[in-house]
Amino acid sequence: MQKKIITVTSKNPVKLQAALQGFKKMFPKEEFEVQSVTASSGVRNQPVGDEETLAGAANRARAARLQYPDSDYWVGIEGGVDDINGEMSAFAWVFVVGAELTGKGKSGTFYLPPNIAEIVRQGKELGEADDIVFGRSNSKQENGAIGLLTDDVMDRAALYETAVILALVPFKNSQLYS
Repeated sequence: MQKKIITVTSKNPVKLQAALQGFKKMFPKEEFEVQSVTASSGVRNQPVGDEETLAGAANRARAARLQYPDSDYWVGIEGGVDDINGEMSAFAWVFVVGAELTGKGKSGTFYLPPNIAEIVRQGKELGEADDIVFGRSNSKQENGAIGLLTDDVMDRAALYETAVILALVPFKNSQLYS
């Protein structure tokens, strides 16, 4: 069986793991190989709101398809925040491009502690804010904010994996989406 190539627009091992695991769970009889590439999101480093975050994920996936047209799937994963009524939430959007279909899925949403939210409001990315508050280094390439806040009951890879699975629904049910 020939492996299908998934091109993920990130060098972050958490995002690569999430994409691979999501595909394996949705298509257990297939074999996959993940390829890591860099592609611009076209949005701010820390996107705010659903629209900007989803646009970042979609831009990354579409750019990867142009750069690596021989892949089978192209995946953009973009973490975002939203600031509503003085409370900041965090989430991610996943955008998957295939030969004939696209899919999108959003992770669960969780609220950030006020001190982390304030650092993000001052212009830092969420990962940087986490590192400042928790005295860590590069936590976004490990357990992320959700892992730090749940004491690893859920980590960033698991949060993103769910969104990958949701983004693959049209591919799993192509007869309903084509």
